[in-house]
Formats: sequence, structure tokens, C-alpha cells
Amino acid sequence: MEKVEVKISPSKESKYPIFIGENILNDAYSYINKYTSANKFLIVTNETVFPLYGDKLKSDKSEILILPDGEIYKNMEILGRIIDKALSMKLERKDALIALGGGVIGDITGFAASIYQRGIDFIQIPTTLLAQVDSSVGGKVAVNHVMGKNMIGSFYQPKLVLSDLSLLKTLPERQFKTGLSEVLKYAFIEKSCLAEYDYNFYAFLNDNVDEILNKNTELLKKLVKISCELKSSVVNKDEKEKGLRAILNFGHTYAHAIEKLTKYEKYTHGEAVSMGMKLIFNLSYSLNVISKEYYDSALNLLKKYGLMTEYDDKFDKEEFYNAMSLDKKVSGGQINFVLPIRNGEVEIRNNIDKKYVTQGI
Repeated sequence: MEKVEVKISPSKESKYPIFIGENILNDAYSYINKYTSANKFLIVTNETVFPLYGDKLKSDKSEILILPDGEIYKNMEILGRIIDKALSMKLERKDALIALGGGVIGDITGFAASIYQRGIDFIQIPTTLLAQVDSSVGGKVAVNHVMGKNMIGSFYQPKLVLSDLSLLKTLPERQFKTGLSEVLKYAFIEKSCLAEYDYNFYAFLNDNVDEILNKNTELLKKLVKISCELKSSVVNKDEKEKGLRAILNFGHTYAHAIEKLTKYEKYTHGEAVSMGMKLIFNLSYSLNVISKEYYDSALNLLKKYGLMTEYDDKFDKEEFYNAMSLDKKVSGGQINFVLPIRNGEVEIRNNIDKKYVTQGI
């Protein structure tokens, strides 16, 4: 069992643990009851996850809400279903919502918890690699709007996160690789995340491709732990994305535009991120910011893991640029890009000429 502690501020109320290990779900309430005094729990899950794991969380204190599966359902209408269910259960402020699922379930459940009675307890039980290494950590909760991804949301931290590695064994290959996109993101930004210590996560991922793809338990445990430590180190310093936390959006400015223009139906989030990372490496290289050696090495790492870096869509460059302009990462009317500058390091730049931004779109 591994434990990572997220420390948003020195106050006790702003600290919470991430537990990482096998078969945690079998004993979930022994962890949950240590960090919340809830009398009732609303478990929010989806139609894919519920048949696999829903029974493990059933109790005389809980009820389960099963939602449809997919990014297109991360919207205000589905949010309303969660609120309606919480009201019908007469949940009180001391009670809790439990998110059992991937990033979509975690995001929408966390947002519901943040606004129901001005905030009730919230527990994350991520069932995908992407959620375990990224979306369950840091308190970003939101729903999508037709004009942009995650445009309606808040920052709301969970009471704890339970990352059960045994759940990854049932993940379809596509979903596993979706999570690996976010894992590789940390390798590209690690030195900017945690300047005081260098994991050399890039080398770890480069040296253990086959074992990770074969879901070696010990390597997955290390991979999830390092990813959580890197993200929490950033969140601890900048909870509400006023500066440093923006580096976690590496590749996401392009990715969110791809998702929006394909209506959140064609690609998974991780697939869009891997495409976005290739595009940001292309941009950095075209601006002569990174060396050819690093450019080739980075793209080769994406290739080694079999991540999707190409799309077959014919996007209009102006439409694509406008989609990026509606992203949350726009400031003062300018799009902020997290550019790679050398191995493991990035920096935020704006005012980049549109012709470079849309080159190759």
C-alpha cells in the first residue's frame, strides 16, 4: 500500500490522502469512515462500471445512482439528476457523495458535491488509469458546455482518494492507453512540477515500456504514485491555477479543441491529449525552442506506448483556432500554451503567431 498526501494549505481541513494499492475496494468503508462522519452515502457511477464494482460499495447507508457512460453526458442535465437524487435521499451537509468511475464521473460528482447545500463531503474512487493519475487528484470539478470543455465548475477537494490497482486489470486496452497519455504528460513536465527533486520519470517510462503495457502491478503502483506526487506537488503550490498549475494543461489546449470539434464522441480525452502533445511538440520545434534530439525522443516515446498522435479529421484552421480561443486557458484575449523547452521542462507562453499555432492542423 502506498499513500500520497495532498496538502492544499497548512490547515488540517485542506489535507487529504490518496491510497494506492490492490483490492482496496473490498474494504473501502474502513478507509472512508476514518475521513468522513457521513450517515448516508450517494454512490454515483455509470452503466459500464456498476456491473463490475457496484456491489462492492453497497451498504445499508448507501444508495446508487447509475448514469450513462461517456463525455457527452458530463453536462448540466446529468448534473441535475445527481442533485435530484441527493434531494430525494434527504442528504444533509454532513453526508457524502462517492464517485465510482473514471474522469467524467469524478468531475460531475465532485461538482455536484461542491454545490449541493453549498458543499458536502466527496470521495473519489477512480476506476480508470486516467482518473487515478490525473482527474481524481487536485479538486478540479466541472461539467462541459456546448461552447467549451469544463467551462462550468469549481475547485473542490475530496476527503480522500482510493486508487485500487486491481481495477485496472479489467480496463479495455483503449482506456488503459487513454490513461497512459496523462502519465506521459508528467514525464514531459516533471522538472517544472517538482524542481526540488528529479524522479527521472522520463527514463523510468522509457525503460519499462513492455512491463507497463503488460500491467505489471509493482510498476503500475510506482507509476500511479509518481504521477500523483507530481500533480499534488503542483496543486499544493497553486490550487486554483493562478500560475504554476497551468503546466498540467500540457497538450490540452489543442486537445480540448479536438474534443470540442468532434463533439466529445470520436476520441477519448487521453487520445485527444496525445494528439495535443504531438501538436505542441511540433509548435515548439517550429519555433526553434527545443532541439531535434528531444523532439525525436519525445515523439518516439509516444510511439513506443502506441498512443494516438494522428487524426483523420479535416479541421478548418480558423474554426480550430477559434475553438482554442474559447478555452479556459485564454488570458487577456491571448491563448496560453505550455511549451516544452527541454527534457522534462516546460514554460507558459502566449502571443504566438496564429500561423505557427495552426501549422499542420
